[in-house]
Order: sequence, then structure tokens, then C-alpha cells
Amino acid sequence: MQEFKAKAKTTQKMTRDGVVETNKATGEQTRKSNRETDDFSGDTAENVTGKALNRAATERQRHKAKKRRRKAKKDAKQAAKTAEQPQASRLQFKEEERTDPELAKYVKKSEKAADKLEAAREKIPKQKRIKAAREFDEATGRAKTRLYFEKTDKPPNGKLHHNPADRPVREIKNYVHGKVGEVEKDNSGVEGAHKSEKLAERAGGYASRKLKEGYRSHKLKPYRKAAKAEAASKKADTNYLYHKTLKENPELASNPLSRFHQKQQIKRQYAKDLRAAQKAGKTAGKTAGAAKNARKAAGKAGEATKKTTDFIARHWKGILTVGVFLLLIVMIFTGLSSCAAIIQGGVSSIVGTSYTAEDEAIREVEADYKELERGLREEIADIETDCPDYDEYQYHLDEIGHNPFALASYLTAKLYDYTREEARAEIQALFEKQYTLTLREEIQTRYRTETTTDPETGETTTEEIPYDYYILHVTLTNKNIETLAGELLTPEQKEMFDVYMETKGNKPDVFGEDYATGTPGSGEYTDYEIPPEALSDERFAAMIAEAEKYLGYPYVWGGSSPSTSFDCSGFVCWVINQSGVGSVGRTTAQGIFNYTTPIAPGEAKPGDIIFFTGTYDSGSAVSHVGIYAGNGMMIHCGNPISYASVNTPYWQSHFYSYGRLP
Repeated sequence: MQEFKAKAKTTQKMTRDGVVETNKATGEQTRKSNRETDDFSGDTAENVTGKALNRAATERQRHKAKKRRRKAKKDAKQAAKTAEQPQASRLQFKEEERTDPELAKYVKKSEKAADKLEAAREKIPKQKRIKAAREFDEATGRAKTRLYFEKTDKPPNGKLHHNPADRPVREIKNYVHGKVGEVEKDNSGVEGAHKSEKLAERAGGYASRKLKEGYRSHKLKPYRKAAKAEAASKKADTNYLYHKTLKENPELASNPLSRFHQKQQIKRQYAKDLRAAQKAGKTAGKTAGAAKNARKAAGKAGEATKKTTDFIARHWKGILTVGVFLLLIVMIFTGLSSCAAIIQGGVSSIVGTSYTAEDEAIREVEADYKELERGLREEIADIETDCPDYDEYQYHLDEIGHNPFALASYLTAKLYDYTREEARAEIQALFEKQYTLTLREEIQTRYRTETTTDPETGETTTEEIPYDYYILHVTLTNKNIETLAGELLTPEQKEMFDVYMETKGNKPDVFGEDYATGTPGSGEYTDYEIPPEALSDERFAAMIAEAEKYLGYPYVWGGSSPSTSFDCSGFVCWVINQSGVGSVGRTTAQGIFNYTTPIAPGEAKPGDIIFFTGTYDSGSAVSHVGIYAGNGMMIHCGNPISYASVNTPYWQSHFYSYGRLP
């Protein structure tokens, strides 16, 4: 008896080596594809590299060819779309319109554009197609169909047709080049010839592509010219209609907005009329076709719906399981994306608020700016030497100093990233804006008393003799960087400047070395011996004992502790808090003024606070503060911390008020 054996069940799948067939019963796999595999086993490193490069070059050429085909297809589609657009019909003009001086010019332009359009359309290639027309024979009383040829414009064809032999030829070339590449390293002559051959193939391919592209461009040239002529004709017609409307409605000529609106309306109406004229002849045929297509689509939709419903009914459990699994996957990836967004947002926030320049560059630029300020101090100190012969020199000087973080924030907002050389011109310009030094000469007429004795009579006479008294006024104004940032930066840059100032560029220790340089007595300062009777006040004695610890500390903008040194308000706040006479925290000079009770100058005593205004553009009424020590002396954070007389012309001109601590 003959034994029948069931046919083995096999499956096929695509792999990198081509199509592979698998026997489900035995697990045996059979390769069905005849394509050469990319097996690099046993090859040397050079051969593997050569094959990989050849494969990459092939894929690159294939990608370029595909890109060219897409471009040609797009051009052809555009040309076809242009050819199918509604054709502008020639406008008909009356004799009075042709002779009207205001419209004759536009009539002539419209007819000239229409002539060019007709000439361009005549050059479009033509084709003949058989058409059928039904006619009614009155003699026989029957209808009959008559065939005739219709001459129409030939549609543009700019497609790149794929050559079926391209792929086999490329495979052969790659195989040959790969085999030659395996042995070319052993022979320099073979290697040179091989490279020359590849170069020649690329040159030939390039020339062939350019010839094909030129041929296609030549074939599409009539269509491009026709489209251009049609656009020019539409423009000329619209221009004529516009001026005709202005002639009929003179009131529109006085309003530019009305003229523009009217011209746009004419353009839209003209285009609408052209589309309506083109669609008029196609409506009947399209209606029947649309009904047939609708019935066909409805039938297909019903059939597809039935198949889908039956499939869901048979496999509802599997579909439910897959749905739950997909939902879990979506939830997991949503959580991961949220975490990634949070992390990315945090990183972006840190990066966006940090100084972008290198720390070394920031410190070098700061040193250069301090050198400019040092030169300014020397210039002021040498004024009496450079400008001699004056009877008196009066100095009206703002403090020389800046906030290093303000400088770094300004440069980061303005230049983003910078080096010492790149920032040199910018800091010079900023320095000239911040400091203004002026010299003003004043000549006063004064009198001196001269006594003379007559030698004959011995009589003594006294006389007031006038003379010129020369005074040189030296004025220095400091417009701080924070104020200049609002004037010199754009609104976007000013926002970034404020952010950098708030965060200190996420580098609060970048100027740590400069802040740590202040030690007691490290700078030259003016000392003063407090009278013993003033020290009988315990509150004042505690304040002055704390304040004198920091004589000679340098002025550091924003400094508020011995580790960083001080500015004027930071120094007074520190003394008040540490001496135990009050608790003001860390505030500005204006904030200290608000903390105290204003008193008259005649009531001031040691331990009161003295306030000044206009020493620089601080943005508030009070700009400087010190501790009054009696006898017209104060201790304050100048540069460095020192005693100073409040009765000098400069401090008297900037005096604001005295205040008493609660």
C-alpha cells in the first residue's frame, strides 16, 4: 500500500543574505536568493574596508539617483499642473477704450501680453486623440456616433524612467571592484589603474546625468514659457481692469488703502471667473463619474467593515491582550519622556544661566578692568602735578569701583562667549561710559590787605588790593554697570543680564581669590584717634571696636563679610549686626536709611549713621553710607576701609542725612 506523506510546512523571510526558507518540521534552512552575500569572514582588514567603502559608494549613488527622480517627477507634476490651469481668455476692448488716453496704455499692454501667450501656446507640442460625438439623423430618425480627431496640447513628460539593466550593471561593477580591491594593495600599478577607472566611471556617470537633465529641461521649456506668458497676461489684464475701475470710481484714487483693497478684489474675481469658465464644460461628465465612484466606494467600505467585524469577533481575547500591553508600553514611555524632559529642562536651566566664558578669561578681563580703574586713580592723583599754578584744587569724586559680577554678566549678555582679546574693545567702551572725568577752571576775584608807611611823614595806610584766585574743580562721575546695562543692551540681552546677576553665572567663587585678598592693614588708610569721652558710650564703643578690625580692607562690590571684604552698605550692616547694637541683616544703603530715624545734623553724635546721595547712579536716593565718629569724622568703606572727614567739599556736596539706630 502506498504511503502518503504530508507536505512539510515551510516559511520564508528576508534576511541580510536574501530570502531564506525554513522547514518547520526539521528546522532546516535553505537560501533561495542568488544575490552575493556580504560575508567578510576570512578577509583581511584592508579587504573588509574596501568592500565596505564600495558598498557605501553604491548606496550613495543610489540615493542621489532616487533624489534626482523625485525632483524630475516634481518638475513634471508642476508643469502639468500649470498646463491644466484655466487659460486666460483675451479681453475684448471697445473703440472708446482704445482711444481713451487714460486706458490706451493698459489696453496696449494687455493685447501685447495676450499675443505673447498665444504664441507660447502654439509652441507647445500637440497630439491627436480620437473623440466620439453622437449625432441625430433627421432622415432616418436615428442617432449615430461619429468619430473624429481632436488636436490638444501634449501633456509634459519629465519623468526619469528607471533602466531595468541599472541594478545588474551596478552589481557586476561592485563585484569586479571588490575583487580588484582585494589584490590592488599588492601592486601599486593595479591600484593606480583601478582608481583611474573609478574616476572615469564617475565622470561618465556625471556627464550622462547632466545630458539627460538638459534634454528633459529642453523638452519642458515650451511649457515653462507658456506658464510665464500666462502669468504676465493675467497681470496685464488685472492692471487694465484696476485702472478702469479707478476711472469709473474717482473717489478711490485718494485713498491708498482703498486702492490696494480694490486691486486685490479685482485679482480674486478675475481668477474666480477663469476657474468657473474651465469647470463649466466638465461638470456633466464629472457628475456621472462621481456617482459611479461613490457607489463603488460604498460597496468596498461595507465589505471592509464586515471583514473587520468578523475578525474582532473571532480574536477578541488576543486583541484585548495586545491592547493592554500597548497601553502599558505607552505609560512607561510617557513616564520616561517626562523624566527626560525634567532632566533636560534642569540642564537647560543651568546652562542658560551660567557664564559661558572660561573662568580664566573672566578673571583676566576683570583684571584688565581693574587696571583701567587704577590708571584713572593715578590720573586723578597726578592732576596737581600735570596742572600746576592753581591756588586751590577742589575734588568732586565719585567712588571708583565696580561689581565684578556685573561686568561678567554684561559681557556674557553682550558677547555670549568671549576671550580676553575679544573683550578688550568692549570693556574699553564700557569704561568710558561708566567714568567721566572733567576739569573746570574757576577764577575768583579776591582781596588782600596791604599796609604801606610814608617814609617822610611816617603815616601808615591800609589798602585792599584785588587779585585773581584760580581754582581747579576736578569732577568724576561713576555711572555703574547695572545702570548702563539698561541703556546699552537690547531688551533680550537685558533680561539675560538680570538672570546672570541673580545667579552670579552659577560661578559664585570665580572671583574668590580677589575677594580673599583683604586682611587687616593690607591697604593704605587714614586712621583717627577716637576721643575718650566718645568711647564712654557703650554702643558706640562696641561699634567702633568691630569696625576698626577691618581698616585697610579693599572695597569689593557686593562684599558683605571679612572673607569677601566689603562694600559700603555691607560694611555698615556687618558692624551693626556683629557689635550687637542692632539687627539689620544684609541690605543696601537705602535699606539702612529706612531702618534708622532721620535726625538733624546738629543733633548727630558718635554712633549715628551718615548717608550720602548721588555718589554714583544707584537708582535710589541714598548711594553711600558710613558710621559717624564725631568731630566731623566718619569710618566708611571707601577704597579701602578708612576714616574720612565729612567736611570736605565732595562729601558736603553729596550729604543727604544723619540717621539714628533704634
